[in-house]
Amino acid sequence: MRALSKTNLADTAVEAIRTEILEHRWTVGEKLPNEAALSAMLSVSRGTVREAVRVLVSQGYLETRQGSGTYVLSTADSVRPLGMARRAGLRDQFEARLALDAEAARLAALRHTPAVIAGLRALLAARGDYGSGDKAGFIARDFAFHQAVVAASQNVVLIGMYDFFSTLIAETIDATLGQELPEPDMAAHVAIVDAIESGSPDAADAAVRRFMAPVLSALDRLLMS
Repeated sequence: MRALSKTNLADTAVEAIRTEILEHRWTVGEKLPNEAALSAMLSVSRGTVREAVRVLVSQGYLETRQGSGTYVLSTADSVRPLGMARRAGLRDQFEARLALDAEAARLAALRHTPAVIAGLRALLAARGDYGSGDKAGFIARDFAFHQAVVAASQNVVLIGMYDFFSTLIAETIDATLGQELPEPDMAAHVAIVDAIESGSPDAADAAVRRFMAPVLSALDRLLMS
């Protein structure tokens, strides 16, 4: 590995280590050099190496084992598909989100408990309605609700996919807080919870589709204008 420049050290360390992983410097299951060795290789601090490893763990390339070290989990390029999705049209992003949300709601209708429903209603109460205040905080609260619906599906793959695409999903929420796209109101959110509580997968699916329909219609009008 070549020593890194002084600018954006953590980001550059991420790219340097990821490049080595994709070029199979280390194989899947192989242990990486320790922090001190990586720090020397890259000529950065151990804290910078620690941050780079944390990012690569979150991206699915590495895993840390308590008391053992850091190991290669995957040599597949997981960042490229995410980048492609981010560059896709906003309608594509909403369609993909709809597919995840609708299936999660269907499963949640079959698998929910009273505690899950109470938790969803509490998250909606915390979400509130958007005014013109803390946009980032509102997006985080809205995302927390939708993430909880997905968690209620009890499908670990759906949950993992939602986590992986969390940035894109947050971007779709942000897109509805401007002037061009309608923000699904509190009633539309409550309708999803009511449908899940009913125990009907079809009702839950329909509630999600009604929730998303005005946004998709607005996007279609914008594309035609």
